[in-house]
Amino acid sequence: MKLLLAEDEAKLGRLLVHKLKKEFHKVDWVMDGQSALDYAMAEVYDVVILDWMMPELTGEEVCTALRKEGCGVSILMLTARDSVDDRIVGLDSGADDYVVKPFDFNELFARIRALARRSVKTFQEDIIRVGSLELNRTAHSLQVFEEHVLLTYKEYQLLEFLMANAGRVLTREQLIDRIWGFDADVSNNNLDALVKLTRKKLKDAKADKAIQSIRNVGYQIG
Repeated sequence: MKLLLAEDEAKLGRLLVHKLKKEFHKVDWVMDGQSALDYAMAEVYDVVILDWMMPELTGEEVCTALRKEGCGVSILMLTARDSVDDRIVGLDSGADDYVVKPFDFNELFARIRALARRSVKTFQEDIIRVGSLELNRTAHSLQVFEEHVLLTYKEYQLLEFLMANAGRVLTREQLIDRIWGFDADVSNNNLDALVKLTRKKLKDAKADKAIQSIRNVGYQIG
């Protein structure tokens, strides 16, 4: 599994990374909330582990932001707060599970495995296929001719919207609104750059479908 760990306590972070890697997991470790949000938006993870109290953004704020962006990754919250009200706040922000510090490492690892299993069952039920492209909407992953293609989160958002509307032309305004939000300070150049990077990945994977430019309108696939 590929995990993102956001923990600002250096000693605990190093210990968790060591133990998780011994469990044969790949781990990216960050020490503040903004970095956690950036990593989770840019990469595809099986489980994201968020400490509640971190610099820049709290775990709750990161979780809320990810869910607002439509990110469906499984999220496990770590916190010293053990009241029922605190647990409710964490779960209502979009977390899937909640572990109170200090915790038993074996229990933590079991909860991570459970979240991953739960995700796998969901992944199998939510797939879009267009030609050789197979997009897993819950895993945020793409396969071309059964080969995995690594996407950033925005590349995934672009392909999901285009594939869900295969054969239909989507305007630049629709795409920018869907990917960045209607009030974002984003230009057509940002969209064109994203399309260019995504096209290259499809071409490198020898996909039988491509993102087509519709002059003065937008893009389509299919």
